[in-house]
Amino acid sequence: MTTLENRPNTALVVIDVQNGVVAQAHERDAVVANVASLVDRARVEQVPVVWVQHNDEELPRESEEWRIVPELSRADDEPLVEKTYLDSFEDTTLESVLAGLEVGRLVVAGAQTDACIRSTLHGALVRGYDAILVADAHTTEDQSEWGAPPPDQVIAHTNLYWKYQTAPGRTGGTVETKDVDFAG
Repeated sequence: MTTLENRPNTALVVIDVQNGVVAQAHERDAVVANVASLVDRARVEQVPVVWVQHNDEELPRESEEWRIVPELSRADDEPLVEKTYLDSFEDTTLESVLAGLEVGRLVVAGAQTDACIRSTLHGALVRGYDAILVADAHTTEDQSEWGAPPPDQVIAHTNLYWKYQTAPGRTGGTVETKDVDFAG
């Protein structure tokens, strides 16, 4: 139900599953395995996989921290969007990549739940996309020393509020990895 015209396709958007981002993440291995499963399924179903990779002073380009985790590999023909802001749309090529693929519906996975995932989900919805969060394929590290809830609660809360997210002509929602339907 995207409000974007001529955008019938779905894409899997994998956000910041990088060594330095998920090294201390909650249930890291399980989440990375779920993301790998989604990538494999998307490829089999010929659904575009769009990779988003953050870089900044803590994740300098080409550093080990910046690299995608070794359990995942981007195919040469899969778009890579580099970003420096939390919202994957801000000052990046993401919108033009999605437009070129005629994508109006996003299936989102990756890290970190309380930063780049939330920002990108909201950014997608306000830009006219349907944005589905894969409930067991996103994670964050423990930020409780700065006043955040423990990571399992951050993830649960994000899943709860995004499950019911809508806007005129657009939908949010959550789904478990095993139940992802790329056909919509």
